[in-house]
Amino acid sequence: MAARPVVLVTGLSGAGRASILRHLEDLGFETVDNPPLDLLEELVGDGDQPLAAGVDTRSRGFDPEQVLRTLSRLRLRPDIAVTLVYATAEDAVLLRRYSETRRRHPLAPGGSLGSRVADGIAREQALMAPLRDAADMVVDTSDLPLPSLRQTIERRFRREGAPGLLIHVQSFAFPRGLPREADLVFDVRFLRNPHYVPELKPQTGRDAAVAAYVEADPDFPGFWGRLVGFVDPLLPRYVAEGKKYLTVALGCTGGRHRSVLVAERLADHLRILGWRADVTHRELDEAARGPAASEARLGGREALSPSP
Repeated sequence: MAARPVVLVTGLSGAGRASILRHLEDLGFETVDNPPLDLLEELVGDGDQPLAAGVDTRSRGFDPEQVLRTLSRLRLRPDIAVTLVYATAEDAVLLRRYSETRRRHPLAPGGSLGSRVADGIAREQALMAPLRDAADMVVDTSDLPLPSLRQTIERRFRREGAPGLLIHVQSFAFPRGLPREADLVFDVRFLRNPHYVPELKPQTGRDAAVAAYVEADPDFPGFWGRLVGFVDPLLPRYVAEGKKYLTVALGCTGGRHRSVLVAERLADHLRILGWRADVTHRELDEAARGPAASEARLGGREALSPSP
């Protein structure tokens, strides 16, 4: 059984330590920022989820030598694999970041230590030097944009089966409004409408007869090819930009037939390609929950009945 990853993230204030923790959280790590040092080993415990802990000069009882001693003890455990990541940046970059955010440096809080950020940076560099020397991975963010930082962390710590882009495909009815969470919206009202076929009207896009009717539309094959031809190349680019959730919404008039069929087919297509995709149908799901669900969603207003 592979050892459980444990990552200690430390470094200079303003150098991107918090961003590194967020990227690790996106990769499925349980993240804890600035736990008391005497609780660090207890925090690691005996769980099985990867863990990332942020440790810096703001941590209660911070002492670099204690961090190194704790690190040495953790590395003796055969069930975990410990990595020390150190975030740094050039002095001028750190000064600029503090100037832009107007935050106090933790080692230049005023009083006897003064309030000059440059002095705080110098104190922190001297204090943190033992941790930089012991680090398994030093990340200099001076010229590293956030997307590049994320890619750096993903290359080093992404595990098999780690969470990636989750795609949610949803059908809806236009008269009830667009889904608020939609990233991409497609209108399929141009397809032939089963609503006008008496035996198909009570069915939904999940039924084979409705699917056959809609897919027999002469324009359906061309539309389908263009739809997946548009969506498929976007997904790797979304992943490269760090997007974790994508909602693709497909709408028709009633939200029961055409949009349901295309949403089901698109979700199946994405799963075949290896993407994590789920599918929901807003109007069908609301109908299954009863009238109270529609009234709650509309804030107590009278619900609009979708026309054909």
